[in-house]
Amino acid sequence: MAIADVDDMYFHYPRASLGAGDEGWTLCDISLAVHAGTTLGIVGESGSGKSTLIRVMCGLLHHQRGTVRFDGRDVGDFRGEDSKELRRKNQIVFQNPRRSLDPRMTIRRSLSEPMRALQGRRPDDDELIVSLEKVGLGREVLPRFPHQLSGGQLQRVGIARSLSVDPTILYADEPVSSLDVSVQAQVLNLLMDLRDELGLTLVMVSHDLGVVSRMCEEIIVMRNGRIVEAGRTDVVLTRPESSYTAALLVAARAASL
Repeated sequence: MAIADVDDMYFHYPRASLGAGDEGWTLCDISLAVHAGTTLGIVGESGSGKSTLIRVMCGLLHHQRGTVRFDGRDVGDFRGEDSKELRRKNQIVFQNPRRSLDPRMTIRRSLSEPMRALQGRRPDDDELIVSLEKVGLGREVLPRFPHQLSGGQLQRVGIARSLSVDPTILYADEPVSSLDVSVQAQVLNLLMDLRDELGLTLVMVSHDLGVVSRMCEEIIVMRNGRIVEAGRTDVVLTRPESSYTAALLVAARAASL
């Protein structure tokens, strides 16, 4: 069953031109489905529209043409209190954890904000500690500020914050690209463990084909705001039909040498 789907969708930023697709569109003719309980990988070079796409799917950006649905309902129909429910059920883990956390807030407050804003409640420390323990952190980080934590710890806080409101889909937007290589595998393993433990639907945005091949059952490949190939990950990455996908694979193999 598709928990989220996109049909013939077009999107552009105001006065978009550079880096856009046909006729100034940032995203062109996008159609895809995200099935409950699966992990979908979205790959492509920088500027291909990957991050923009997931923001449109979450309702953070508003498309100009086509249809974007969550749980069978057009995202444009989520208004008022309903829009909070859309945001609660569609959470994003951002690329740079230092930029996604307010430097003036303690970790306690940062963890509490989604529950306050989207559920109208203030959690106690015991609930926050449970969230932290799921990502391998403890109560000692609650009074700290972001500058007092490492990048890997901050990304764990970001994951805990996103999961605190019990989302249906977790979007991970290049979640390890800003982290040290020694920490990347730990965070990816954590995401896979949480996906399996919580039964999450996960959408992984990445430029790293190795990450996607390891984590995702299905994949879409984007270029210049369009989907150029889609299908089962094992099929697409071993028998690509698009010359662009084939070129990405060659580049990935060369980079690993």
